[in-house]
Amino acid sequence: MIEFRNVSYKVNGVQVLSDLNLHVARGETLVLLGRSGSGKTTTLKLVNRLLSPSSGKILVHGTPQEEIDVIKLRRGIGYVIQEVGLFPHFNVAKNIGLLPKIEDWPEDRIRARVHEMLQLVGLPQDLAARYPHQLSGGQRQRVGVARALAADPAILLMDEPFGALDPLTRDDVQREFLLLQQRLQKTVVFVTHDLREALRLGSRIALMEAGKLVTILSPAEFLKSSDPWASAYVRAFGDGLESAANRGIS
Repeated sequence: MIEFRNVSYKVNGVQVLSDLNLHVARGETLVLLGRSGSGKTTTLKLVNRLLSPSSGKILVHGTPQEEIDVIKLRRGIGYVIQEVGLFPHFNVAKNIGLLPKIEDWPEDRIRARVHEMLQLVGLPQDLAARYPHQLSGGQRQRVGVARALAADPAILLMDEPFGALDPLTRDDVQREFLLLQQRLQKTVVFVTHDLREALRLGSRIALMEAGKLVTILSPAEFLKSSDPWASAYVRAFGDGLESAANRGIS
């Protein structure tokens, strides 16, 4: 679905990514895990060409990125960020229906899609007329996910989407995301620095450090890994990680 081949990225003489090789399989949630400055968000932005690699090649749906029209590429990829990025002067319905409107969907189809998306992310229909400042943090994040999914993209990029939420809301939204992913089977690249979140949400975890890929493991393998970087992460988060990896949607 997504493949990086020897991808490097340099800006102002600084090597941000070095010889990155990885693939994201159709329908999986690949978590990019690492500390600040490890190259996670840079990797994410390379997928939808918000950034372009200094060297190497990125394939999407088996096609080299540079052979795909950038507008077509981005319209086939949903994007969710921590601060949501909702337009404050648009109500919820207009925010969710933005990309379908750009794609010239008929108005009745857009209204039906907004209704469907609100239902999908567990929000009441009467929120459609509200504006972002009238919503809670958890509601805004759900609207952000609904907007990213509105045009039914095959790929979803998520950059620490739940990081600004309080712990209880974050737990709820993570559970809802798992249920949603089980139903939709999107190909997801998910950035986080939180190991518990990575263990809970990821099909596989790609650990990054200083612009390099350290290892890619399943959550269960990550907990048992002898890799020094993985072991350091596990030690830093202490006890209870195995239950976090196994609790899923419970």
